[in-house]
Amino acid sequence: MSLLDADKFTSALFTGAWTPAKGGDTEVVSPSSGTVLGRIGIADADDVHEAAQRAAKVQPAWAALSFEERAAILRRAGDILNANAQEISHWLRHEGGAAAGMAGFQVHVASEECYEAAALASQPHGEILRTAKPRLSFSRQVPVGVVGVIAPFNVPLILGIRSVAPALAVGNSVILKPDPRTAVCGGAVLAEVFRQAGVPEGVFQVLPGGVEAGEALVATPPVRVISFTGSTPAGRKVGEAAARHLKRAHLELGGNSPLVILDDADVEAAASIGAWGSFLHQGQICMTTGRHLVHESIADAYVDELAAKAEALAVGSTEQDGAALGPIIDTGQRDKIHHLVTSSVEAGARLRAGGTYEGLYYRPTVLDQVSTTTAAYAEEVFGPVAPVMRFSGIDELVELATSSEYGLSLGVITTNPMRGLEIADRIPSGIVHVNDQTVDDEAVAPFGGVGDSGTGSRFGGTRANLEAFTETQWITMQADPARYPF
Repeated sequence: MSLLDADKFTSALFTGAWTPAKGGDTEVVSPSSGTVLGRIGIADADDVHEAAQRAAKVQPAWAALSFEERAAILRRAGDILNANAQEISHWLRHEGGAAAGMAGFQVHVASEECYEAAALASQPHGEILRTAKPRLSFSRQVPVGVVGVIAPFNVPLILGIRSVAPALAVGNSVILKPDPRTAVCGGAVLAEVFRQAGVPEGVFQVLPGGVEAGEALVATPPVRVISFTGSTPAGRKVGEAAARHLKRAHLELGGNSPLVILDDADVEAAASIGAWGSFLHQGQICMTTGRHLVHESIADAYVDELAAKAEALAVGSTEQDGAALGPIIDTGQRDKIHHLVTSSVEAGARLRAGGTYEGLYYRPTVLDQVSTTTAAYAEEVFGPVAPVMRFSGIDELVELATSSEYGLSLGVITTNPMRGLEIADRIPSGIVHVNDQTVDDEAVAPFGGVGDSGTGSRFGGTRANLEAFTETQWITMQADPARYPF
């Protein structure tokens, strides 16, 4: 039995049931083939305001359920994801442009997010406090009410559910606004998963939309917390708008993550690590390795190995098996990538591999002899591009690594892990991997960046999720009413 019937979501939004969208609809298009896969509804501001009122109305009853009931629903959601992995992967490959392995990884992490959220529902949610008065004083974490989640196109299933699942687990209702380019694999799929798992009508809603819907979600009063994943410029606007409405905004933004290759590294292993970090999912990941900082003594050999791996990678349709890299999401993103590559070469960078495309298929690209002002080195490319910078000493390395305003992820490759950690201590970053590349995600781990990469770890792990999606309430209780001198 199919999880997702296209007739359900055609020109519709999910409000607890599939309902016509006031904002019209848009085509669901495969970036691999250009085939129109269907049509999905687009929310306007009225849709969002109505959804927020609906969410606020049903949230108290959802929060009043026992933690065991909410946990059971979330476990069922994880089971439904696993049971329908093949169909969900189909949509991730056809609509999202994910290679088979990347699609499978998304489904796996999504199900784990549900299982971890189920466990979150039963976690202790308060502490006894000391007090100088004869009373009981304690704090507890209570649901914020309604949470708005704005998720991007690139890894749509994970980047939506990592906020949706824990927010539901602790008693909130949730409105998810997926990117219209991946509104099925990043939105409609989750709508059906949670509907079939037993989430009550209106507690979870899916409203694909553009800027109008996003602005309305931030502004509408019932929504008290915004969880946003996307570009740094867009995140700034979300954060500014949320602040005007005195709302919390959890911002997971862009990156230009460095991979450090020390002079004692195994060159072949390091190049394999570097290729994965830069080329996985066409480089369309916030944690993608955007800067390869390589000790000058091994840099030539490293670039040779990296370029050879880039040349050997198969690029093609993700609708069939065999491609390591699939399509860029659309022509606008592809043209941005190509402009950064060509302008970098014109400025003096040496093109060692790639730099060409057919349709939306961009070849994995290696740039050597870059400088700190080279466009593809200095900016977040969000494509399969690996710029290589050489360094001679540790102080120079640290200066290069910290020259970016981003601080999402860092990898350090060395035969001495303690040396790697010592270097990492000097480079601000939300995530550090010693002897691994910069891209990783686990439902049990806190996730987030510093600087222009966002507002810190607001996703993953018990503590981060509780802090993100609850309010701290102080309570005192005493046996007799207090007495005062007036």
